[in-house]
Amino acid sequence: MTTNPLFTIDAHLDLSMNAMEWNRDLRRPINEINAREQGLHDKPDRSQATVSLPELRKGNVGLVVATQIARFVAPDNPLPGWHSPEQAWAHTQAQLAWYQAMVAAGEMVQIRDLAGLEQHLSFWNDGQATDQKPVGFILCLEGADSIVSLEHLEIAHAYGLRAIGPAHYGPGRYANGTDSTGRMGQMGIDLLKKIESLNIILDATHLCDDAFWQAMDHFSGAVWASHNNCRALVNHNRQFSDEQLKVLIERGAVIGAAFDSWMIVPNWVREKSTPLGMDCNLDKVVRHIDHICQLAGNAQHVGIGSDLDGAFGREQCPYDIETIADLQKLIPELQRHGYSDTDIEGVMHGNWLRFLRRVWA
Repeated sequence: MTTNPLFTIDAHLDLSMNAMEWNRDLRRPINEINAREQGLHDKPDRSQATVSLPELRKGNVGLVVATQIARFVAPDNPLPGWHSPEQAWAHTQAQLAWYQAMVAAGEMVQIRDLAGLEQHLSFWNDGQATDQKPVGFILCLEGADSIVSLEHLEIAHAYGLRAIGPAHYGPGRYANGTDSTGRMGQMGIDLLKKIESLNIILDATHLCDDAFWQAMDHFSGAVWASHNNCRALVNHNRQFSDEQLKVLIERGAVIGAAFDSWMIVPNWVREKSTPLGMDCNLDKVVRHIDHICQLAGNAQHVGIGSDLDGAFGREQCPYDIETIADLQKLIPELQRHGYSDTDIEGVMHGNWLRFLRRVWA
């Protein structure tokens, strides 16, 4: 049975958002980050952070899909965001500058292609201690509002953008997302064509149902869902229905299990429910993983997409997670549910790697 820490891939982390908007120095120990936030209440997860670069290394999380994110909001949109696409673009460029600063400091390394991926895997898994090794990251854009024009997408691809989700929450410039409805217009269809021509991965996460089915009809390239759970277990439009999951499986997608409590257990009430009070733990995460595996008939279409730093922390994640290093606790949970060592390695990293090797071959 697998007992040693497995090399782990997390397909969705908002690292630059935490660095630039939460003002967290992610190079520091997690207890130091949280201690510095004592008494702050401007964000819901102050002093509850679970993610830092040292904790990623501690958990053998050697590769992440790291986001840029900046929403444009029209005058009638009550969500927080930027008042023009150009402002949103500028904000993503500040986030990019943070990633580049981490690369220059030797803390991270950007993965852009298959050669870089294989080199990083060999380096990380060379048997030497990982506590000083740079964490690899694949750059993803969550919500396409900041793409001012298709020429801006070409610029982003040139600096290493390799995955993009057209929508986030609410109505978007290219596609509508969570808690909204409506099909994509011509701008969205043109974006899909450009994504496909550049061999950028389409992240189906957050697409509203109308946009999801439209995207499946108009996009023939590589698609994944970086952080999504199952509507059959928690009935909300943010989750995928069995029909959507089956289409993603048919397309060769991998779906990353999300660790946000309200997506894991039903009837979560924001700012009132607690993980312990709702019995939200890793066993419940595995139930979402298992549901996808049962639909697929195998364990080859699911991975980790924790979103553990996605504007929430310990107050809204499984109670057996203290930091992201605890992703290793998934191993005994998967074993308890009857998964083989081969299946577990697939969930922890193998399925994402197989996907990337196919797309970047």
